[in-house]
Amino acid sequence: MVERRSAVIAADNVGTNGITQSRLYDLQRYVSEHMNTDMGKGVYLESTYKRDVQTAYANASNGDNPNGNIYKKAQEVCAPQFTHYSYAYLQCTTGELAKYPEGSNLISSANLPIADAYLHVFVSPLWSPDFAGWSVLVFVVILIMIIVRLTSVGVLKLLLRHHYKSI
Repeated sequence: MVERRSAVIAADNVGTNGITQSRLYDLQRYVSEHMNTDMGKGVYLESTYKRDVQTAYANASNGDNPNGNIYKKAQEVCAPQFTHYSYAYLQCTTGELAKYPEGSNLISSANLPIADAYLHVFVSPLWSPDFAGWSVLVFVVILIMIIVRLTSVGVLKLLLRHHYKSI
């Protein structure tokens, strides 16, 4: 299971959705066919989530501001005047940004994906028809036989004592 979980994370880091979905399916199939496979907190597709958040921010920043990208405009004006970052560069940039009307907040206008949608948790079955499952079944049958045997021996002893008590 560790290899399959690592394969899902590696595919997520590469960024190919088809391969990631295939690896998730392999992991789900493995977990659903084997007893006692614990996913812990599940598999979180962090790289896919980050890519989708970046896409949402990019979509939100496209065309919402009628002035275009004001940060780029401010940098084009101030960067040629200064060779390195300084307080004067900061004042210049702040002054240039103040020339443009305040637009909507990018963070609030972005339609961000729900993080829980990127968490995948699979549950293993209580019993499966593999070696471990058959072993558990044989153990339970033998345990029931032992309990029945001990109970019947105890009942027989009580009956025999009660029957031969008068003799």
